[in-house]
Amino acid sequence: MHPFIRKCFKPNLQKTKHAAGYPCHKRKKSDKGGAAAVLDLTSGSVPKQLLRFTIPLLLSNLLQGFYSIVDMAVVGQFVGSAGLAAVSNAAQLSFVINAVGMGITMGGTVLVARYKGAGNAEGQKNAVGTLFAMTMAAAFGMTVLSLLFYRQAFSLLGVPEAAIGDADAYMGILCAGTVFVFGYNMVVAIQRGLGDARRPLFFVVLATVVNVLLDLLLVGGLHLGTPGAAVATIVSQAVSFFAAVAWLRRQEGALFPVRGNGILFCRQEALTILRIGLPSAAQTAVVNLSYLLVTGMLNRFDVTVAAAAGAGLKINTFAGMFSWAVGSAVTTMVSQNLGAHQTKRAAKTCKCGLLLAMAATASVALLVNLAARPLLSIFDSDPSVIEEGVRYLRICCSFNSLFYGAMYVFDSFATGVGSAGLAFANACLDAVGMRLLLCWLLGFCLNLGAQGIYWGQALSSVLPAMAGGVYFLCGRWKRRPL
Repeated sequence: MHPFIRKCFKPNLQKTKHAAGYPCHKRKKSDKGGAAAVLDLTSGSVPKQLLRFTIPLLLSNLLQGFYSIVDMAVVGQFVGSAGLAAVSNAAQLSFVINAVGMGITMGGTVLVARYKGAGNAEGQKNAVGTLFAMTMAAAFGMTVLSLLFYRQAFSLLGVPEAAIGDADAYMGILCAGTVFVFGYNMVVAIQRGLGDARRPLFFVVLATVVNVLLDLLLVGGLHLGTPGAAVATIVSQAVSFFAAVAWLRRQEGALFPVRGNGILFCRQEALTILRIGLPSAAQTAVVNLSYLLVTGMLNRFDVTVAAAAGAGLKINTFAGMFSWAVGSAVTTMVSQNLGAHQTKRAAKTCKCGLLLAMAATASVALLVNLAARPLLSIFDSDPSVIEEGVRYLRICCSFNSLFYGAMYVFDSFATGVGSAGLAFANACLDAVGMRLLLCWLLGFCLNLGAQGIYWGQALSSVLPAMAGGVYFLCGRWKRRPL
């Protein structure tokens, strides 16, 4: 083995009774030359710190959702319902592909945050270099696999005949740009692990502006259809990725993973990232795959239902973004506090996150239902699509928002304490044991049609939310090493 790699193994094998597998380091009161954007999540008021960390994450989620909606809205207005159904199906498939990158980078976030809380600068550097190497390898592998098999996936999903051409053109371009999506998620994971949620927001703003301008130019102006929307998405991600890498090199030079003698790669860090990242990737993939299969169920009806459900899901996603932001903040904050051996503060973080996520998600769901028709008309002016979309939102964006918010926070907490396998099991309960089973039973066995499938989605998070609550209350996580 190369001496450089062997050298980076050694520190991580020196366990002490104070740290979960980490060398004992004296924690610094503040980072040398650190910017105000980086929060010390191990001190100060828990609700205040959680809110300060959540708000930039929420804004980033909203902006990412916004430019995703711009893709669908522009395509819906200039290409029509068939184009809207095509982008909806392709977007669901791309979520499954990107789940691998999101899972690996989540493992990186937890590891970087734990080292940050322990004040271990060497561990942070090793974790960042290892995450970089693993992310690039995963991006290459998923690019090849997705280009080889996405057409077969569309065939299995039963994409409507009227939409298959547009979906094929859109998806091929998205697959080719996988490396930029994975790379961007990697840099953001590092920033969040360090306690910085503000700078990633700047890169999302950059991506949003580029995406919107290119959508209007390529789809609206040059009439390139769904390929134009895909190019806009990939170019905006590429610009954001390169800007984020440039920032990492300039502001966090000690952590920049690429050196003159190669990329720092540490086996121990890789194993930890995989132990957290693989279940997280599987969790995201299973959930998105379940939505993809539900989309396939809805495709059995007609283009109107497919387009309405696609638009409704995009809107419903906005209600869920509040839970996503709080969950991401809970994961990082819990991991940092466990690195600093503050279990009571970690528990309080989860409780505050639960209240915040449930209150925010329920409020947004109410607003979505009040403005359902105007929101749906952004995507498609067809009255039949709008009415079907309203029906979707009345069922899928209602009381279930409370359970969804609770489930997401508890799963994020489990990931933050290192129990990513449990979060994955809970996701399987949500996606397979509840969503797919209920959609099939209600939609086809009981002949309730599309409305039965909508109800299956709405009820899917009830049991997983309860299971997550039981894990948190039992307290076994307090004795779990990373």
